[in-house]
Amino acid sequence: MRRLSLLLAISLLPATARAETIYVTNEKAATISVIDGATFKVTATWPVGKRPRGLLLSRDGKYLYVCASDANAVQVVDRATGKVVADLPSGEDPEQFALSIDGRMLFAANERDAAVTAIDIPGKSVAFQLVVGVEPEGMATSPDGTIVVSTSETDDSIHWIDLATRTDVAITAVGARPRHAEFTADGKQLWVSAEIGGDVSVIDVASRKVIDRITFAPPGVLGSTIMPVGVSFTPDRKTALIALGRGNTVAFVDVGSRKVTGYVPVGGRVWHLAIAADGRRAFTANGLTNDVSVIDIASRKVVATIPVDKAPWGVVIAE
Repeated sequence: MRRLSLLLAISLLPATARAETIYVTNEKAATISVIDGATFKVTATWPVGKRPRGLLLSRDGKYLYVCASDANAVQVVDRATGKVVADLPSGEDPEQFALSIDGRMLFAANERDAAVTAIDIPGKSVAFQLVVGVEPEGMATSPDGTIVVSTSETDDSIHWIDLATRTDVAITAVGARPRHAEFTADGKQLWVSAEIGGDVSVIDVASRKVIDRITFAPPGVLGSTIMPVGVSFTPDRKTALIALGRGNTVAFVDVGSRKVTGYVPVGGRVWHLAIAADGRRAFTANGLTNDVSVIDIASRKVVATIPVDKAPWGVVIAE
């Protein structure tokens, strides 16, 4: 009976008791905050290079890759120790990056170089560098691994890089100052946020044409503050969560209809967000309030606010 009671108690534990770990880059502190997904507590703060922004998890889960923008490097952080174990060459001012499907190459957007740098991770060397539009920032790899895209903030466009030929093969015009790009899981669409345009362009990948623009109107929020940045899809592929920047809000969008279905107020200047693998929660990096909002996706409510270091920017979740 005792064992049965214990098993029952475990089965009734709240959904918040997860083994996941959340990592957040803090741009003005040059640190990464490590958050326990069960307790919502910061368990460690790791020093990294100056102005860390983009953040990715290695395919094997052992390392974090960090865009240390003002250090002009992509840094490799060992998750077991929290130590920077390598600086990868990346060109000037890496902002965000994408990882190849096999996990052996990183594609970094170098804002001051107006270029994308492909980094051979095992060789710790530059495989190739390609000039793209002015101020590249967002990067994404297609699910089939054949294409990498970069957002060009000043040119208001998306550049399509064919990895077989290592050439810029197409340009698609989007809203003003595109910041982030995200492929749908089936690879048929690319969603691109436009910070100044205040919208998200939905691009048909086959034709590379914009087929829809999603706009936002959170209740009580000034239109001039709506500056979409981060885009993330729930694991069931049905919902997109969009970080609306200085609008201090996350929008919920139905992927099928591309209609906004609701809004959740979060902390100040929400940059990026990540969704847990079970689809129950999202974590947002709030750059002006120096905290992370935890959103319960089913109820569409903030269930916790976690103080972190100065100017949180990027978020990843490791199971």
